[in-house]
Amino acid sequence: AREGLRFTQAYAPAPICSASRAGFLTGKTPARLNFEFVTKSEPGQQNLNTPLQSPPFTLNLPLKEQTIGEALTAAGYETGFFGKWHINQHYKGYLGWSPTHSPFKQGFAEGSSDFGSHPYAYRSHPDLRNQQVPERHFPSDTLTDKALSFIQNHRSKPFFLYLSQYYVHDPIHTRCEWLIRKYRDRLPINAKPIQASYGAMLETLDHNVGRVLESLDKTGLTDKTIVVLMSDNGGHPNYTTNAPLRGSKWNLYEGGIRVPMIVRWPNHISPQTVCSIPTHGCDLFPTFCELAGIRPPKGERDGTSLVALFQNPTAKLHREQPLVWHFPYYHPEKGFDKAPKEIGIGDFLTSQTRPHSAIREGDWKLLHFYEKDRIELYNLKIDSGERSNLAEHHPDVAARLKKNLETYLNRTNARFPSPRSVVRDGR
Repeated sequence: AREGLRFTQAYAPAPICSASRAGFLTGKTPARLNFEFVTKSEPGQQNLNTPLQSPPFTLNLPLKEQTIGEALTAAGYETGFFGKWHINQHYKGYLGWSPTHSPFKQGFAEGSSDFGSHPYAYRSHPDLRNQQVPERHFPSDTLTDKALSFIQNHRSKPFFLYLSQYYVHDPIHTRCEWLIRKYRDRLPINAKPIQASYGAMLETLDHNVGRVLESLDKTGLTDKTIVVLMSDNGGHPNYTTNAPLRGSKWNLYEGGIRVPMIVRWPNHISPQTVCSIPTHGCDLFPTFCELAGIRPPKGERDGTSLVALFQNPTAKLHREQPLVWHFPYYHPEKGFDKAPKEIGIGDFLTSQTRPHSAIREGDWKLLHFYEKDRIELYNLKIDSGERSNLAEHHPDVAARLKKNLETYLNRTNARFPSPRSVVRDGR
């Protein structure tokens, strides 16, 4: 952040990983893609005792969708994808790359699904779990190693590297006892013990990001390379708090979709600058296309290039599409009836998420919950925690935003939950 531009109102395309990643890669919202949930091992749909039936699961990002990998490969870039893909049907276990829908089938020339030092690696190397890391050291990370090799091998050519770290996803565990001690000493008395391990994992991620930046320094590429750091959803309530924002991963309150975003581009972006203009993960696709000097592939997309903000953080963006999020599903899938009904702030609880959508226009944000056609309206400028529902106080604003939300969702053939006797599929 000291070296680049920090976006304080950056949003993920969705409150969950698979849907967000589809948005990053295509520049299209999950609503437009009909890809709003996480991928699964088999076709099907949610089987819960709820008033509405959610749409069938989407297992793969369709090959017809052009990704940023395909666009930049066609423009002569060397492209590599390393890490968590998670937009294909589970293959040989959770997160396995499908031979028919892997990064190699969607525009990336090189890549690896290596789990690196994340606890996912314990599945194939169970002995790792109990191997402690020496004091002041971090676990070796083969995923980052492979990404650094990609940089080294293509240092003399234009390249696009998508490094998708598995941190800080559960299972929450670290082999760095020294880091656990460090964060345990910083936690308040009433904190959950697992938060120390979560903090340790977050610092491990930071360490590996630093290794990438150091590699660019060593290869003389720092001044020629744009680095974007962004997350795919808000923090998980079992391990962290998104306070002062309400909500968490799995819902469309600010805590579920507002995420960190930092862009570094020496000699083009002034260090330690801040942009408070709302941005969206779908903006990355057109941004990278403009930086590469190419036009985005034909077809409607939802992102807007952010290059103007790199030069002037207060520049006005001319969006052709509204900022919209769509989550027509229930969560949690296990134990839904026992989960708290109210989504709070910093309560460390996985609450009930019911099918809903959201739209933001200026400082106003509206959420539409489908079970009872319930509307919530918030002014984020004065209420970023979404505590005061102003729908009754500003019915004209609520009506306008609801209409704009419905227009967008209908125009993009979005899928909606249906009464259990009728299942409606937008396709």
